[in-house]
Amino acid sequence: MISELDVLAMDQADPLASRRAGFALPSDKVYLDGNSLGALPRATPQRLLEVLQEEWGEDLISSWNRHAWIELPQRVGEKIAPLIGAGPGQVICCDSISVNLFKLLAAALQMRPGRQLILSASDNFPTDLYMAQGLSALLGESGCRLQQVAESSLEDSLDEQVAVLLLSHVNFRSGRILDMQRITAAAHAAGALVIWDLAHSAGALPVQLDECDVDFAVGCGYKYLNGGPGAPAYVYAAKHHQAPLQQPLSGWMGHRNPFAFDPHYEPGEGMQQFLCGTPPILSMIALDAALNEFSGLTVAQLRSKSLALGELFVDLVAQSELAAMLVLYSPAEASERGSQLAWSHPQAYGLCQAWIERGVIADFREPDILRVGFAPLYTGFADVWVAVESLRAVFAAQEQLDPRWQQRPRVT
Repeated sequence: MISELDVLAMDQADPLASRRAGFALPSDKVYLDGNSLGALPRATPQRLLEVLQEEWGEDLISSWNRHAWIELPQRVGEKIAPLIGAGPGQVICCDSISVNLFKLLAAALQMRPGRQLILSASDNFPTDLYMAQGLSALLGESGCRLQQVAESSLEDSLDEQVAVLLLSHVNFRSGRILDMQRITAAAHAAGALVIWDLAHSAGALPVQLDECDVDFAVGCGYKYLNGGPGAPAYVYAAKHHQAPLQQPLSGWMGHRNPFAFDPHYEPGEGMQQFLCGTPPILSMIALDAALNEFSGLTVAQLRSKSLALGELFVDLVAQSELAAMLVLYSPAEASERGSQLAWSHPQAYGLCQAWIERGVIADFREPDILRVGFAPLYTGFADVWVAVESLRAVFAAQEQLDPRWQQRPRVT
């Protein structure tokens, strides 16, 4: 049996425990939703205040040069690159995952003439599927068509019609990790390009884009990277693809020389061509500051703690009466899941809301999933103990059946 003393000893022995102090976490809450929105780094408000008062406030428009605002997309991209196994010159920070997916899907289709099919998993994150559907509506089925199959059927569905395989590295609902290296190799053997969505991977588990010979990838800045709500996203393009591709959103910042104000578009070199409009400096500064929290750490360290947190949660559920009431929707094998757990229950939404009222913040996903995320930079082992004890109290009082949970807000 695992005791509370055992859990406290885990925190004492945790080599990442000191990193928690870098985040502004409420003392009366346990936060297990960093897989949806990362916690606020303590350094971020001060950095933003400097930009507001000194850079924007004092130096005004000269800050584009004086404080190198113009270089922020490249600089932030290079900070993200080591977290996703990318060498220099292949990652840039810009726009949102959705916009970046549109760029990559359109470019990839052009790179595979004679092929119109985008293949994806039916349980892929909806925005990925929506962008493919939108591109198909724009181009017509003769130019673009989306095929959705079960995750287990992806490799069998690769054939000479597939131009692009579009996948999430970690399933947002179940937390299952797909085998990036094997699937990418299978796609290439069929002549297809691959786009990976890293939203639920980067900053919590190892990603090796270069080593896996990945073509393209996208990811967001507001989950494990802690850049804040709506933080800018990023895009990865393998070096050997950068010269031949043509992304369709030819905005002025993607021009080779934006301040020439040439009426004829000429794409910038390398990753610059993925830029579109003016970079959102304040939100990009927040992400830039947040990425400093990873300084001095390896992804292997993050993964080791993430696995330990998840296994502790599973073990505590198993040794309590909760095991008879919750069904593990995530893979049973820890190595096969990302930094989250998903549990199935008919009253999952009510459980989540009642849990939040008790000070444990997790989230709900349709149709019946209670989702728990572990951010290794700041989640502690004692947090897991408190969370499971609180969930036991919710069940004991049947709080998940409260009639209030029949009405749901826009964000669940």
